[in-house]
Amino acid sequence: MRLEGKRIAVLVADLYQEMEVWYPLLRFREDGAKTVAVGDAAGKTYTSKKGYPVVSDKSIAEVSAADLDAVIVPGGWAPDALRQDERVLKLVREMDKAGKIVAAICHAGWVLCSADIVRGRKATCFKAIKDDMIHAGAQYVDEEVVVDGNLITSRVPTDLPAFCREVAKALAAKAAAQTSGSRS
Repeated sequence: MRLEGKRIAVLVADLYQEMEVWYPLLRFREDGAKTVAVGDAAGKTYTSKKGYPVVSDKSIAEVSAADLDAVIVPGGWAPDALRQDERVLKLVREMDKAGKIVAAICHAGWVLCSADIVRGRKATCFKAIKDDMIHAGAQYVDEEVVVDGNLITSRVPTDLPAFCREVAKALAAKAAAQTSGSRS
């Protein structure tokens, strides 16, 4: 699937899960999307759970829902820091309200809970935060990827192929809908 012109933010903070940041960043770049790592500061180096670095392209203050087609929240322990940043929660809420893609994998469900966007929706996550998702109102499903409207969730790094495939499908579907709508 070609995703030229699509803009995707991958949120980053220290102790992120390596594959859950790098796989989507590189996968969607390969498909032609403009993917950026977004942290609390631009140009800052964040280290993964195993010490692997990623440098943020932009700060959370520099991005808005109007500038993006999708936001991806990776797991690891980074979501615990991300959910404490009101700017992150605001971005996730605004993306969701606008019907834009909000994708979260593993412990990233914490961010969705704190943003209060899972109530009444089907979602999955890493099993250790299943109760958090349920208490936030999600209808928990134990599947490799769950799509509920614009919300796409997965459980673990081995789910990344299905997770990214659904994100790409959703982006392509939105592009097709916009193209056919502009011809009407």
